[in-house]
Amino acid sequence: MGDDSEWMKLPIDQKCEHKVWKARLNGYEEAVKLFQKIVDEKSPEWPKYLGLVKKFVTDSNAVAQLKGLEAALVYVESAHVAGKTTGEVVSGVVNKVFNQPKARAKELGMDICLMYIEIEKGETVQEELLKGLDNKNPKIVVACVETLRRALSEFGSKITSLKPIIKVLPKLFESREKAVRDEAKLLAVEIYRWIRDALRPPLQNINPVQLKDLEEEWVKIPQSAPKQTRFLRSQQDLKAKFEQQQASGDVEDDCEDEVVPQIDAYELLEAVEILSKLPKDFYDKIEAKKWQERKEALEAVEILVKNPKLEAGDYADLVRALKKVVSKDSNVMLVALAAKCLTGLASGLRKKFGSYACHAVPAILEKFKEKKPQVVQALQEAIDAIFLTTTLQNISEDVVAVMDNKNPAIKQQTSLFLARSFRHCTPTTLPKSLLKPFCAALLKHCNDSALEVRDAAFEALGTAQKVVGEKAVNPFLADVDKLKLDRIKECADKAELANGKKTVPGEKREAKALAPGKAAPLSAASDKEAAKPGMAPKKAPPAKAGGLVKKGKAPASGGGAAKGKKGADVKEVFEQELSPEACEEKAAAVLPATCMQQMDSSNWKERLASTEEFQKAVESMERSDIPCQALVKMLAKKPGFKETNFQVMQMKLHIVALIAQKGNFSKTSANVVLDGLVDKVGDVKCGGNAKEALSAIAEACTLPWTAEQVVSLTFAQKNPKNQSETLNWLSNAIKEFGFAGINVKAFISNVKTALAATNPAIRTSAIALLGVMFLYVGAPLRMFFEEEKPALLAQIDAEFEKMKGQTPPASTRGSSKSGAGGDDGEEGEEQEAAPADIMDLLPRADINDKITSDLVSKMGDKNWKIRKEGLDEVTTILNEAKFILPNIGELPSALKGRLSDSNKILVQQTLGILQQLATAMGSNIKQHVKNLGMPIITVLGDSKANIRAAALVTLNSWVEQTGMKEWLEGEDLSEELKKENPFLRQELLGWLTDKLPTLRTVPSDLLFCVPYLFGCLEDRNGDVRKKAQEALPMFMMHIGFEKMSKATGKLKPASKDIVVALLEKAKANMPAKPAPPAGKTSSKPAGASAQASAPAAVVCDSGPPASESKPDPKKTKPGAPAAKGKAVPAKKVPSKPLVKDEEDRSGPIFIVVPNGKEQRLKDEKALKVLKWNFPAPRDEYIEQLKTQMSTCFARWLQDELFHADFQRHIKALAVMTDHLETEKEGVISCLDLILKWFTLRFFDTNTSVLMKVLEYLKLLFAMLSQEEYHFTELEATSFIPYLLLKVGEPKDVVRKDVRAILSKMCQVYPASKMFNFVMDGIKSKNSKQRAECLEELGCLVESYGVNVCQPTPAKALKEIAVHIGDRDNSVRNAALNTIVNVYNVHGEQVFKLIGNLSEKDLSMLEERIKRAGKKQAAAAPAKPPEEKPQRVQSANASVLRKAPPEDISSKLKIMYRTYRIQARNMGGHPEPTHMVPREFQLDLDEIENDNGTVRCEMPALVQHKLDEIFEPVLIPEPKIRAVSPHFDDMHSNTASTINFVISQVASGDINTSIQALAQIDEVLRQEDKAEAMSGHIDQFLIATFMQLRLVYNTHMADERLDKDDIIRLYSCIIGNMISLFQMDCLAREASTGVLKDLMNGLIALMLDSRVEDLEEGQQVVRSVNLLVAKVLEKSDQTNILSALLVLLQDSLLATASSPKFSELVMKCLWRMIRLLPEAINNINLDRILLDIHNFMRVLPKEKLKQHKSELPMRTLKTLLHTLCKLKGPKIMDHLSMIENKHESELETHLLRVMKHSIDGTGSKSDKEIEKGASRTEEKASKANVSDFLAEIFKKIGSKENTKEGLAELYEYKKNFSDADLEPFLKNSSQFFQSYVERGLRLIEMEREGKTRITSTGSHVTEINTLPAVTSSASSATNANGEEVGPSVYLERLKILRLRCGLDNAKQDERPPLSSLLSKTSTPSVVSSTDMLHSKLSQLRESRDTFQHLDLDSNQTHASTTSSTTSSATTANIDDLKKRLERIKSSRK
Repeated sequence: MGDDSEWMKLPIDQKCEHKVWKARLNGYEEAVKLFQKIVDEKSPEWPKYLGLVKKFVTDSNAVAQLKGLEAALVYVESAHVAGKTTGEVVSGVVNKVFNQPKARAKELGMDICLMYIEIEKGETVQEELLKGLDNKNPKIVVACVETLRRALSEFGSKITSLKPIIKVLPKLFESREKAVRDEAKLLAVEIYRWIRDALRPPLQNINPVQLKDLEEEWVKIPQSAPKQTRFLRSQQDLKAKFEQQQASGDVEDDCEDEVVPQIDAYELLEAVEILSKLPKDFYDKIEAKKWQERKEALEAVEILVKNPKLEAGDYADLVRALKKVVSKDSNVMLVALAAKCLTGLASGLRKKFGSYACHAVPAILEKFKEKKPQVVQALQEAIDAIFLTTTLQNISEDVVAVMDNKNPAIKQQTSLFLARSFRHCTPTTLPKSLLKPFCAALLKHCNDSALEVRDAAFEALGTAQKVVGEKAVNPFLADVDKLKLDRIKECADKAELANGKKTVPGEKREAKALAPGKAAPLSAASDKEAAKPGMAPKKAPPAKAGGLVKKGKAPASGGGAAKGKKGADVKEVFEQELSPEACEEKAAAVLPATCMQQMDSSNWKERLASTEEFQKAVESMERSDIPCQALVKMLAKKPGFKETNFQVMQMKLHIVALIAQKGNFSKTSANVVLDGLVDKVGDVKCGGNAKEALSAIAEACTLPWTAEQVVSLTFAQKNPKNQSETLNWLSNAIKEFGFAGINVKAFISNVKTALAATNPAIRTSAIALLGVMFLYVGAPLRMFFEEEKPALLAQIDAEFEKMKGQTPPASTRGSSKSGAGGDDGEEGEEQEAAPADIMDLLPRADINDKITSDLVSKMGDKNWKIRKEGLDEVTTILNEAKFILPNIGELPSALKGRLSDSNKILVQQTLGILQQLATAMGSNIKQHVKNLGMPIITVLGDSKANIRAAALVTLNSWVEQTGMKEWLEGEDLSEELKKENPFLRQELLGWLTDKLPTLRTVPSDLLFCVPYLFGCLEDRNGDVRKKAQEALPMFMMHIGFEKMSKATGKLKPASKDIVVALLEKAKANMPAKPAPPAGKTSSKPAGASAQASAPAAVVCDSGPPASESKPDPKKTKPGAPAAKGKAVPAKKVPSKPLVKDEEDRSGPIFIVVPNGKEQRLKDEKALKVLKWNFPAPRDEYIEQLKTQMSTCFARWLQDELFHADFQRHIKALAVMTDHLETEKEGVISCLDLILKWFTLRFFDTNTSVLMKVLEYLKLLFAMLSQEEYHFTELEATSFIPYLLLKVGEPKDVVRKDVRAILSKMCQVYPASKMFNFVMDGIKSKNSKQRAECLEELGCLVESYGVNVCQPTPAKALKEIAVHIGDRDNSVRNAALNTIVNVYNVHGEQVFKLIGNLSEKDLSMLEERIKRAGKKQAAAAPAKPPEEKPQRVQSANASVLRKAPPEDISSKLKIMYRTYRIQARNMGGHPEPTHMVPREFQLDLDEIENDNGTVRCEMPALVQHKLDEIFEPVLIPEPKIRAVSPHFDDMHSNTASTINFVISQVASGDINTSIQALAQIDEVLRQEDKAEAMSGHIDQFLIATFMQLRLVYNTHMADERLDKDDIIRLYSCIIGNMISLFQMDCLAREASTGVLKDLMNGLIALMLDSRVEDLEEGQQVVRSVNLLVAKVLEKSDQTNILSALLVLLQDSLLATASSPKFSELVMKCLWRMIRLLPEAINNINLDRILLDIHNFMRVLPKEKLKQHKSELPMRTLKTLLHTLCKLKGPKIMDHLSMIENKHESELETHLLRVMKHSIDGTGSKSDKEIEKGASRTEEKASKANVSDFLAEIFKKIGSKENTKEGLAELYEYKKNFSDADLEPFLKNSSQFFQSYVERGLRLIEMEREGKTRITSTGSHVTEINTLPAVTSSASSATNANGEEVGPSVYLERLKILRLRCGLDNAKQDERPPLSSLLSKTSTPSVVSSTDMLHSKLSQLRESRDTFQHLDLDSNQTHASTTSSTTSSATTANIDDLKKRLERIKSSRK
């Protein structure tokens, strides 16, 4: 008991899984009680037991198990989560319960299974039970069978799937266990109750005894239909109805009304594969000469085709062989055998045989000439079986063609076949268009001489009349006499239709249903139409006894039968022609006697009087009293219509019109007068009356008949006036009467005659008539006149162009007599059909004879070239024929083979031929859909995109001709979808997604595709999944949610959950079906469809409210959205709210949300929302966009934008276009969302929407450009990549538009950033996209220069150059053109940039460059750069309006980032455009002596140049001026004012930029104001170097700009910067990145040869030198040192880097090294060492050693050595920022330096620790001092290390003052000695000057070097490579001035910057020439020695005197300039 008490305390769920059985038993009992207490099926208690239910049923203890089963049953019945346990529980029941001996356990197990079925888990239960049938334990098998039987008995055959059960039934009958066999028998009896005879075929092979027993049992089953007695949870309404019936006791009665559900036995059978079982020699034997061998082959096939269901496969060869036997074999016995084989094939394949039907039908029909009964019977069975696999439409052409055969047997059997076929048709499957040709052919048979032919024709016509009703057939029987009509009617009464219908609804006859099996031969196999008992036509009013045709119905005039006959009346069958005597008698009865007598009087007045009496008499008569024929014959009596008096003639014509209007005018009467009327049409006086009479006759006898008679009569004459006027009358008549029934073909032949007439009036009238016909017929009309002369064709085209867009006028005549309202609809039908019918009238060629066996064998040849020849021949045949008949022989099979050709070029050519074939054959191509159309779909699975695209185009061209029905019928489409080819699946699903929404109805066969569609939803390929999700709503709109949900039952549980969730989502997006055309819609479906689409209709309909509230189906336009008006009554919404909705649409469509766009940008950056980045849009992206749009877009517009119907998208775009100009602010605020929506449309395949989108985008970007809007990064990244996808579109017009948009986009987004996106585009697989992107890159380079290339020109061009070797010709050309564009801009250097190319590619490029014919010297880019900074110059207010609060600064940051991207990896020094060598250095003395950079041995070149460089610098002091009063008035807010002014610094307009710089200068020069700039320094520097870059890229290249303006701009920029860098507090604010870019820009400017060529260019360069020195000195030392290290690293890495650039950066670093002793305590050493570590990591020692120069390595070592000297061992503590410092090369190097450093140097002052000093100490440790000095002098003598050598020498002399240098100098030249002395003196001077000046304060060095003011500038480096501050030059200048007796006080004045804004002349330079003269005197000695160049003695003396005049100085300078020019020219 202790144990018991232990488990008693446990909770129920733990008891249930306790190891003690008693505990479990107790747990189960308590669980039962608990489960019964829980009322809520969703209680949280249920999920606790999910994992335990299986243990309930599989308990090992029998007693506990019994109670567990009870608990499980209650659980399954009550818990909402029970369904999740179905599989495991039922499996447990089958394996652990059904084998129990206790009956109770077994019973509970069955109950659990049935309960699971009740909760909708039937499929899983059945699956587990079927698995149980394979168990070896017979008890389990018996229990499973019994459970299945109970399930079927209680739930019925709809819920229990019978097919898998029937499949295993024969196996159960073979069981050894009697119990199993007995249970199987009971199950078979139960199944028979539900499906009756459909069970027989699957069981035909079981033991005959068992079958006999079954037959006996089956007979006992009552005939009443079985009823479902147990219902699913979802069928509770049915359950209630059933219980109610049981209670009232009328179940039996109800049963009688129900019909036993028909189940097709075919569906229950397993398909058998027979193709592989054919004898191997079958195809040889079937061609054998001996008939016995052919018979053997056929017998083998006959045995195989006896299988009732055959597996699908390629039966084309087999059918072809059988057809050949049928048509050509001389042995009739074999013909019958082949026919039987065809019957078996058709019966076994059913719809899958449809593609072969059109081959077999003509052969079988032709063979009906055989007379032997057994052959005829076999052929009948064959053609009947084949008919059931296809449609009458598909074989109609072949049947009609055979009906013209002369053999009566063929005619008879064809008519009988039609009669049998019609029985299986319905009014929908037998439309008028199909009935018309059949009736025409059958009417001919009605008049055949052979009785059997006539009888067969009557039977066929009668059956047709029975199917579609008299009303539909009678128009085709207008000329049939009464006897024949009666015969047809009799046959119609006798006809028995396949669906059991014997009478047309409305006819008062009793209908007797046919007993099964008594139908005609065709009813043997159950067709789908046969299975629908309710398929009776809806409109079939009872016919009148006489069978008369309504007057309004025009007879078919295509056959021309009515044309020659007289006496046919429209409203009566005939009007007999009267004899002259009878006519006179009848006329005399109604006309006065005098009238009769005077009609032929010779006196015209008497004739006139008699006609007047005649008219009065007619006017007074009633309709029934007018003898029309008699009266018109009286009028035609001599002189008749040859009357010479025009008054009498006019009266006669008027009377004819009157008789026709008032009387029952017949065609017989019309024939009497028409000839006379036509003769008078052209008469000047009588023509009007004649036309009126003709119109009256047309109204009485219908226009089609009248017009045909009139035109034929007219053209039988030769009177041109008559012909012209008749055509004019006809034009007007067509407008008045409409075009219905007009015989176009007959008219066209006459119009062609008229067009060929010599009289121009006739041609003009004919063209006018064609114009009117064009209104009704449309474009196909032109096809009839393709052969006309070009001039005439141009006139016709012009007339058609006039008519385009016009709608045909409503008919005003002829409608009043058109009969009942029902006719209107049918008239409408005919009118609608007119454009389609015209294609049938085109003259078509028969090309069957040209498709020879040789051609077919060519197309199948092994050699692809011969196959191509065959295809070329086919193309030629089609081109010549233009329009062809559908009989094309063996061509389909030959073309089908080529669709799978290994040569893709041939596949593409075949697709082109198929496209051509569709156009040529027209709608007749339908019959080839199955055998030739479906293989096109297979091609959609090709791996090549261009092949797939071509296949899609071909497919769509076929669908245009055939419609979709043929493609969706049968299982062919599902077979294609079944193939696991991702390309095929995504293309096919995409195609279906486009096509399905346009269809009103689809065949039920579409359901076959659903399982594969579900499979696609889980495909491993993302594109397939996406397409499947898009297709889901389109399938659902036709199949329905319920059916699709039911189809998920066969999926695995995991898959099912996913699919069901997607179905739910698709249900919400399901589009409404398109509305039926007007006049055909019954109110019921309209209401239903309206209900489905009511919300959409309410929102989207923009029609008047009245039409919404009271819809009129007759007024609905064809193709309008489904019965919009019905939405109101369906939803019971009053009409007022609709009116309100309409009013709401008039408001703004965009809602401006403050900072909405900025918030979205932040959300995306913070990853709060999905980034707009996808290969194809998924649902979550669309939902996200919807959510974001909901706050910014009008609700109705959003609904339109996300509607499933593309037409709604077009409407929305139209509205957005209208509001583009009026709601600019709204558009800009929502721009990112608008563009995202457009990206979704780029993934659609609808071209019309795409074109509208592109049209809108062009307008949008034009507006944005006009508004000077700047694209944000968010907008760019979420739009441009998707736009570029469309640049590869196959349609030229799309590509053209996209390119136009891309060019406009550069106006709102930097071209450099755009470049990256376009570069990504060239990686596409689409060759068109690659080509277009390359073209675009070429345009960008051409427009914006080579610097647009990102990340560097070299990298970009290498990537572009790869495409020179592309397979696609257009890509190759585009790549070559792009490189040529770069060549045109950049010259020969392009070959270095593009890297190594193959010889072939290189030769192609060189050839293309030669052809381009461009000069080798590259021209500078002429267009503005990508940043487009000129937009910033717009008014401040507008800038603030368009940007957020931090507008200007953020805008600058964007521009700055663009610049940074461009500068990255280029070292910031793009190669100057002009390749002129430059010798600018940072030190004057260095340049003076450095002749190494000159290629030729001419030291004078450098010296002459340096003379000019050494012009003294005027360094005026800044003068403090008041700030201009307008400055502060601009804005009260200082920060925003400075932001604005700084933004204008980067303006593209030079004057705007100078104005802004002047304002900033005024601020900087006032100490109290200068602080306002704090916090804006980075911003200002960014704007400044952006402006420098703009000048470099654009202004310098723009020949239109005055170069003096550029100099002024440079002056202002440099002056501002110097002012800024004089203020320590402001200068230190500059950050590392900005300083790096600033130095980058300044050094690039110094290296720009174009600046040097300017008049004042040298001064600019010198000013920049001065500025660089200031920047190095005043900036934050950590930041500038770090910036220089990164800049050096980038310059060394950049492939396009100039060595000069790197050298200048290193000089700046040397300068910084010299400043280190002073700044070491203020430097963040950790950061500097991290930068050095990164430098050494990127450029390790080995890599640096490979560099051309040693300088980088030595610079780095010097820097590290200096730092070690200054910090000592403590430096090792500053490696904290380096990760893995022990692995760093830096740590190793520092340790090595520390080890070798000398202790004695520690006592030296900081000032002595210079770069040179460290080197000197290292070298001084050497034993041999002379070696050390020799090395120093060696350095001085080398070009690279000269400055370093001088510095070391200076340090050596300083440390060892007694050292003797004479031995080293005596052997050198005088020039070298003076160079060394001068270098040492300058170093000394600079260092002394620096120590003196440090105490004077920073204001001494405040220099504003403006080239426009100063006449010279100085370099900032000396011979040691040390940078010299401006203070040194100031001191030197002061010394010289004192020497000359000048006052230094004048130097303190500096003109304000603003005064320089106007162009100023260069001031006097007297005060600064002395310095120049002293330099000249020093240089003259060396020049005399080495160059022997004479210098004017006057100039020399003048240079040394202190009283030199200004004019003399000017002369000296001019002379120097001339000499410099001479040297330059000699160098060139």
